Amino acid sequence: MEIVLYLLIACIIICVIMIWYITTYNKFQEYVIRINEAEANIDTTLRKRFDLLNKSIGIITSNTKLENVLTKIPELKNKKLSNFELDRELYISINEFFVIKEENEDLQTNEEFVKINVSLNESEIEIEAFRRYYNDVITDYNKLVKRFPSNIVALFSSYRPKPYFDGKDMFNEKKDNLKL
Repeated sequence: MEIVLYLLIACIIICVIMIWYITTYNKFQEYVIRINEAEANIDTTLRKRFDLLNKSIGIITSNTKLENVLTKIPELKNKKLSNFELDRELYISINEFFVIKEENEDLQTNEEFVKINVSLNESEIEIEAFRRYYNDVITDYNKLVKRFPSNIVALFSSYRPKPYFDGKDMFNEKKDNLKL
């Protein structure tokens, strides 16, 4: 009778541990799905920005005497960049776009150029919202990866902390300085 009681207690303990492990693992999976969703939203917005800037090249060259404008944009098409890197590169081109806009008043009367300008401004609002959402999810995910006892599940399942989508260091040359 005593052995049955010990076996029953051992089974209950094992079941509780398994339920905890499965629950924690599923929580990790939920965060991975949310991270992928946020990355997809960021990717879509970055592609939209890229397309807008690419479209603006023709409008700028046909309406001004400028020839080599937004030269980074065609080069980006052939590069395999992460969203972090693409955001940095597009940020540089967007700044160039706004400088060109300010220096050429003729462009400000071009309907297509004005639409691109408005869309770029809207995309900035979108990307900021997606960055915030991504960083919020990453914060919760990283807490789960680093805190005990969920870090045990992270260790066994090979979950690692992920970097924040951080636009603070857009102007320095070091591109691998994203915060963990």
